[in-house]
Amino acid sequence: MPTSSLHDDAIIIDGLIIAKWDRALFEDMRKGGLTAANCTVSVWEDFEATVDNIVGVSQLMRDNAELVRPVLTTRDITRAKEEGKTGIILGFQNAYAFEDNLGYVEVFKKLGVGITQMCYNTQNLVGTGCYERDGGLSGYGREVIAEMNRVGMMCDLSHVGSKTSEEVILESQKPVCYSHCLPTGLKEHPRNKADDELKFIADHGGFVGVTMFTPFLRAGVNATIEDYVEAIVYIMNIVGEDAIGIGTDFTQGQDEAFFEWLTHDKGYARRLTRFGEIINPKGIRTIGEFPNLTQALLDHGLAEPVVRKIMGENWVRTLKDVWGE
Repeated sequence: MPTSSLHDDAIIIDGLIIAKWDRALFEDMRKGGLTAANCTVSVWEDFEATVDNIVGVSQLMRDNAELVRPVLTTRDITRAKEEGKTGIILGFQNAYAFEDNLGYVEVFKKLGVGITQMCYNTQNLVGTGCYERDGGLSGYGREVIAEMNRVGMMCDLSHVGSKTSEEVILESQKPVCYSHCLPTGLKEHPRNKADDELKFIADHGGFVGVTMFTPFLRAGVNATIEDYVEAIVYIMNIVGEDAIGIGTDFTQGQDEAFFEWLTHDKGYARRLTRFGEIINPKGIRTIGEFPNLTQALLDHGLAEPVVRKIMGENWVRTLKDVWGE
């Protein structure tokens, strides 16, 4: 099957997009042939501000219903494919919005939130992020995980500290993920995961989405789509072909103020990191260029069934294990 036909025919899922919410984003998703994407609606926001974000996003999706549809189940992903739309999974990059109320987990699940990252870079009530001394999973955090398991919400550990991540992996009765990460084996960085961490999550039924965020890639801002494929293959050789997928971390349309907000604790306090220039790998600068990734994986010599797994099938299977439908 020609690459363009394979990409058009396959389920294509991006496990993490934190781009600017607007019609232009949805149009580029359709150009890139995305079947579904986990799109961030909360990072530093509390309960009320996160609900406000979801209200705005829901209205935007209704206004652009010919391009996108909400995803609550994996059947909705299949429907999106059938309808020629992109399914939108609402996701959190921080459990901060749960505040100290376990009941909020189910409330957000009912609002369409399917994936929640336990911490974003720093400490919260659940555990510790990857940019400070890791105190591990709290007692409250264990309750949050049990509730997320019960309602069918996936635990994400991408920005979470190593000790907290290990304890979440052991605590959860459902598969958990690094929705968007890269290996320290190719570049040392607090956000990247060591080989043994990647193997540990896979050995416990978890999943790894590979990001292309250039500050974490070996070649940095000079990275190409081939460098991204190198990272995908490196991780696949550790976790296996059934536990890997895509999680680009596209920040399309975001301005400098957004990155300043992201890189300060709670959005305003101490600086946590500096990304430097933000430019995606050559060959996949925009979401609309997603078909190039399918081609690059095939060009690397991966078999068509494996490419289908990486581009989306593995995400669907894992989400079904967590969501239950």
